Amino acid sequence: MKKALKYVFTVMAFLTLTIHSSAQNSNFDWDPVIDAIMMVESKGNANARNGIYCGALQISPVLVTEVNNILKRRNSTKRFTLNDRFSKMKSKEMFVIIQSYYNPKNNVERAIRMWQGGINYKVSRTQRYFEKVMSYLN
Repeated sequence: MKKALKYVFTVMAFLTLTIHSSAQNSNFDWDPVIDAIMMVESKGNANARNGIYCGALQISPVLVTEVNNILKRRNSTKRFTLNDRFSKMKSKEMFVIIQSYYNPKNNVERAIRMWQGGINYKVSRTQRYFEKVMSYLN
């Protein structure tokens, strides 16, 4: 019980600090979150494959399409290809684009849950994933 309470307080403190600092900083540093997600998704292996999911962040073709749609809405000429999923740098860029569009307040909990459960994630269905990612952040 003590360990569980300590974990809850650690998570709450981290999220509170992150949310408050991100509100003041438009150049939010997603790297620690992305690195933790990469560890859960693929142990950081840029060549990892699991069905339609590829790369260190296990990006689907649908996500690549959505990132390109966001870029198009923003009148950007930049586009990503399916092969870009195997580049850690380009995968991180796609992550940031998705977060900037669907998570503009840089809420770390939302980012983690959304990465696993989609835009309309269910907390109950993403809880285990969230805890795994948070264990790498702590």
